[in-house]
Amino acid sequence: MATTAATPKARRRRTLRILRWTLIILGPIVIALIVIAIVRPLDVLWTASAVRLFFEGVQSKYTRIPVPGVGEVRVHYYEGGSGMPLLLVHGLGGRADDWSNLMPQLVRDHHHVYALDLPGYGRSEWPGNAKYSIEEEAADVEAFMQKVGLTQTDLAGWSMGGWVVMRVALDKPQQIRRLILIDSPGLIFDLTWDTNLFVPDTPEKLQKLDDLLMPNGAPKVPGFIARAIFRYEQKHGWVVRRNMDSMLTRRDLLDGKLGALKMPVLILWGKQDHLIPVSEGEAIHHAIPQSEMQIFDGCGHLLPEQCAARVGPVVKGFLDEKSPIGGARAVIGSKAK
Repeated sequence: MATTAATPKARRRRTLRILRWTLIILGPIVIALIVIAIVRPLDVLWTASAVRLFFEGVQSKYTRIPVPGVGEVRVHYYEGGSGMPLLLVHGLGGRADDWSNLMPQLVRDHHHVYALDLPGYGRSEWPGNAKYSIEEEAADVEAFMQKVGLTQTDLAGWSMGGWVVMRVALDKPQQIRRLILIDSPGLIFDLTWDTNLFVPDTPEKLQKLDDLLMPNGAPKVPGFIARAIFRYEQKHGWVVRRNMDSMLTRRDLLDGKLGALKMPVLILWGKQDHLIPVSEGEAIHHAIPQSEMQIFDGCGHLLPEQCAARVGPVVKGFLDEKSPIGGARAVIGSKAK
């Protein structure tokens, strides 16, 4: 009887020892992870994005491309899926991770998706002697296409990336099957906001920038994340400034040139985009007769990120459609989320 009574106690003691050693071993790890998340929250977010994409079948890769006047530059990109290739190009101050909400949908829909970190952004090298002009960035995209063997591809650009891919499509029309432009500048329009907001160094500037990007204003950024953003911009903001200064010269504007594009073009816009107004998209739509335009009510400038569930089916429909209907325009209501 004594042996039988002692068995449950022995089991409890063994369980407590296991729990104690688990806490001893895992406790410091958990604490370390919390500290890292507080001290380096941006790195944690970007790592989480890469891990999530990995489990969706999208791999993080590197290659080298020639940049005129600079030499070879190591660039980072994501790649996943199979089928017709699609190359995604991010915007000013962005990175390939910005497409992480949209890429898995396209991979599952049997597209071979690439998302590039332009030189000076994300995990790519940051050459100090690069121009960071639209012309140079278009050449970078073209060099990447050649390096990975994209002799014919679909091409999409978001914000400044849309300006870049329009330039690529004009340079290499025989290589671009279909073109997607998302909240993209490229034609002349009057700025109503301070360009210095793209390199925020105070909570007030960061809030104003976020309000421009969000459809209905932005929540306040937690202090530890804001401080991480300021540190990052202090180190890397010179690329954004050089990029912005080049764009403000207007020498790379595409007014009067877009009529040369003959491939099917899809234009996507957030109706509440306070950064680049819908009127800019309308002007691009008017300049490309075979384009179709979809406006998403309830969405702002961060369309592929915050409204990916609504954008994905439209993008997939355009890419898979045998004969896209040029000239079409539609507003997609905010209830279709």
